[in-house]
Amino acid sequence: MSAPARSRRAFITLRPPGGVVLRAERRSVLTAAAVAALLVAAFVVAVGTGTYQISPPDVLRVLAGQGTTAHEFVVLTLRLPRVLTAVLTGAALALAGAVFQSLTRNPMGSPDVIGFTTGASTGALLQIIVIGGGAAAVAGGALAGGLLTSLAVYLLAFRNGVQGYRLILVGIAVNGGLVALNVFLIARAEFADAHVAVTWMTGNLNGRTWGQVHLLVATLAVLVPVTLLAGRRLALLELGDELAAALGISVERTRLTLMVLAVGLTAMATVAAGPVPFVALAAPQLAFRLARPSGPVLVTSALMGALLMVCADLAAQRLLAPVQLPVGVMTGSLGGVYLAWLLISEWRR
Repeated sequence: MSAPARSRRAFITLRPPGGVVLRAERRSVLTAAAVAALLVAAFVVAVGTGTYQISPPDVLRVLAGQGTTAHEFVVLTLRLPRVLTAVLTGAALALAGAVFQSLTRNPMGSPDVIGFTTGASTGALLQIIVIGGGAAAVAGGALAGGLLTSLAVYLLAFRNGVQGYRLILVGIAVNGGLVALNVFLIARAEFADAHVAVTWMTGNLNGRTWGQVHLLVATLAVLVPVTLLAGRRLALLELGDELAAALGISVERTRLTLMVLAVGLTAMATVAAGPVPFVALAAPQLAFRLARPSGPVLVTSALMGALLMVCADLAAQRLLAPVQLPVGVMTGSLGGVYLAWLLISEWRR
């Protein structure tokens, strides 16, 4: 970027007492604040929407501990776990997508495009259909499947380093093989197991409980801060491997660390909601186009992913009410249109 272009960018500087000076682009901060405000509004509307309608003021009263007994039961027991799961899974998928798109320097570099989401699904399906086990076993299987898939893609794409386009091409090929394996597993499963697996594979938030929320909070409380800290080096990696190495960055180790963290985020989101498509692809690009930053926008991407997930789940519940669609059907429908537009834009460019 030229010096005049850099000078036109407005920055916000925070100097907390005894702390580290924080400096961020004004437009990125304002975009993140706007998306966060929309997320809060969508959150309140989603919690209050259903067969038993609850007004936004009543929802806020329940969240403040001042609601009626009936409202507390509906909000705290039935709806809040589902909406919180949508927020956390959307944020995790979008953050993982932002990391992968930055590493590959390509808007197509998303975990659901290059096979990592499908690999996590394969690990979970093996636990559900072949091995058997509870929620903890399924979570471990999804994490192992995602990590093994990422390792396979990384090794297959490695040739004097890992180039973004090669990682995407290898990932697409691996993704195709894993999709076929998942179909085979479901086709050979017992009817009851196949029904559970197919329901889970569509990406679904129905029946989510506080168990899923607690699992997500416990894992994301570790993964998200570490990813944000490691993500500060993404801007240097985007300059190119040679320049990043000249600036003191261990390129391959940093890239592999960020990939493992992003795969962990993807796997935990997949465990909680199933393989929800296109959130990881679309949310970072929407955040980037709104903020127009000079580097990665990890926080804004996470907020955008949470907003998209909540809105998609709300539309899936109410669009054909009383019939409820899986959230994966809604994100897949909207994401397919977005993917077609993205491919046309990239082809024209």
